[in-house]
Amino acid sequence: MAEQSLVLNNVSKIYPMGQNNVTALDNINLEIKSGELITLLGPSGAGKTTLLNLLGGIDSPTSGEIYIFNELISELSPNQLADYRKKKVGFVFQFFNLLPSLTALENVEISIESFGKKDEIRNVAIKYLEAVGLGDRLDHIPSELSGGQQQRVTIARALVKEEYAEGKLLILMDEPTGNVDEETGDQILKLVKKIALDYNATFIVVTHNPLITQKLQSREIHIRNGKIVNDSDKPLNI
Repeated sequence: MAEQSLVLNNVSKIYPMGQNNVTALDNINLEIKSGELITLLGPSGAGKTTLLNLLGGIDSPTSGEIYIFNELISELSPNQLADYRKKKVGFVFQFFNLLPSLTALENVEISIESFGKKDEIRNVAIKYLEAVGLGDRLDHIPSELSGGQQQRVTIARALVKEEYAEGKLLILMDEPTGNVDEETGDQILKLVKKIALDYNATFIVVTHNPLITQKLQSREIHIRNGKIVNDSDKPLNI
C-alpha cells in the first residue's frame, strides 16, 4: 500500500429493499495516491454517490476494507467516523448548502471553529477565501452572492481544513458545476484545477459529464452497475 493513499479492497455495498437486495457497489478494488485529482464518471444509478459516501465516512461498506491515508475507516465506530469527517474530509455538493444567515467568512469559519482560537480561525478562513478569489466578499451573506461565488465559498469551506490536516485532506465533489451556468462552471473547474496543484489535498470529482475530465486534465475512473469498468491510470478489459 502506497504511503498516505486511498485503498479499497473488495468493497461492496448492498441495500436491503424489502425481500430483495440492491447491490450498489460490487467488489470494488481501487487505489488513489495522496494528492491526485480524480474524476469519477458514470450514469445515474451507477454507484458514484454510494462510493463517495463510503469514502467520506457517511456510510459504511457491507463488506471489504477502506483505507484512507492508511487508516482503516471501514471499521470505525459512528463517533470515530464523525471525527474523521470533521478533520479529514471536505465536501462540495451541487447545491451549496451554505447557512443563509451567515456571511461567507462565517460559513468558512464554522467548519474549523473547534480547531483553534477565534482570531486564528478567522485569519485562516480569510486566507482560504482569498485563495478562491473572494477576499472582497467576506461580509456578504449567500443571497448577496452569485451562484459561482457561493460555490467558491463551499470550496473554501472544504479546503480550509488543509491548514490542519497535515497533507491528509480528502475533498469530495458531487457534481460541483451542476447548479451553475456553463461559463461559471468552467471558472469553477479552473479554480479546482489550480487548487489541486497548489495544495496537498486529494480531490475526487463525481460527474456524469466526460468533458469535465478534459477540463480538469484529471485521472478518469468510470463506474457502471456498481463496478469500475475503466480507469485511465490502469485501463481495465471489462
